Amino acid sequence: MKAIQVEVNYDFICPWCWIGQRNLAAALADSGVGAAVSIHYVPFELNPSMPVEGAERRSYRTRKFGSWARSQSMDAQVAAAGLSAGAQFNYDKVLRTPNTRLAHRLMQFAQDRHEPQKTAALYQAVYGAYFSEGRDIGSLDTLVAIAAEHAFDADQVRAYLLSATGNQEINAARNQADRLGIQSVPTIVVEGELISGAQPPAVFAHALRSAVQRRAA
Repeated sequence: MKAIQVEVNYDFICPWCWIGQRNLAAALADSGVGAAVSIHYVPFELNPSMPVEGAERRSYRTRKFGSWARSQSMDAQVAAAGLSAGAQFNYDKVLRTPNTRLAHRLMQFAQDRHEPQKTAALYQAVYGAYFSEGRDIGSLDTLVAIAAEHAFDADQVRAYLLSATGNQEINAARNQADRLGIQSVPTIVVEGELISGAQPPAVFAHALRSAVQRRAA
């Protein structure tokens, strides 16, 4: 049977995308259809106008949400939700809000090499590097290091990210999201079924099983 197609629309700056990824991973394990699923990670830049060097997080979040206290309250809610999904948020370590274009291009690099397991591990690692370790995932050197930690060739990664390769695909992905009516992330598409938000594993498992049943029929 042809693999079930799953598209994960995401941005690395979105904490709910990491929680959604963890819940999807749990659903793949619980549903028993993991081996029959092909996952494609689709970039969706939430802050496309963010300066390349990023911004100091406290100042940025204060401007965006009206006060630092409100931002901290939102962070606490995310951190609590992350615990049940196995995602550790250490916001005291996160000092910058990055531009995520380079990180999306790193994922494009990985997916172009058709190594699903390494790509999935890298996807998880970028979130962990940012939200757990406070590393600047807008930095070229940081992304090269993360890729090397997950068995990608550091020189190849650096050369790719220093080029313009992958930008066209990222722009095309956003245009496609606009056509599909995707306005927020995470949005996970299971064989054409759009699932918005970091839904519980049971929701993803049901969608996966339904897709398998449709294929079988």
